[in-house]
Amino acid sequence: MSKYILLLNWTEQGVKTVKESAKRYDAAKEAAKAVGGTLETIYMTFGAYDLVGILDAPNDEAAATFVLRTGMAGNIRATTLKAFSEADYRKVIGGI
Repeated sequence: MSKYILLLNWTEQGVKTVKESAKRYDAAKEAAKAVGGTLETIYMTFGAYDLVGILDAPNDEAAATFVLRTGMAGNIRATTLKAFSEADYRKVIGGI
């Protein structure tokens, strides 16, 4: 499984219906399962991003599918970062 950091902002629609965001979070957890992944957690933040999430997905295609499916509802915009574990980081650096 690969890890992905999700930097999320509510759209205007998402802010107007923010009271429903917990239900949307539950739906996002199910959407992650549907692509073979797990939405580990979501943190509500303030500053440049409204939410930060951690997604485990089997591959980049599954992560992209998850992000696109959740984005289609129109409540969030996402910036997705692929994260490398310490072991993978050391392997990459060791190959330089």
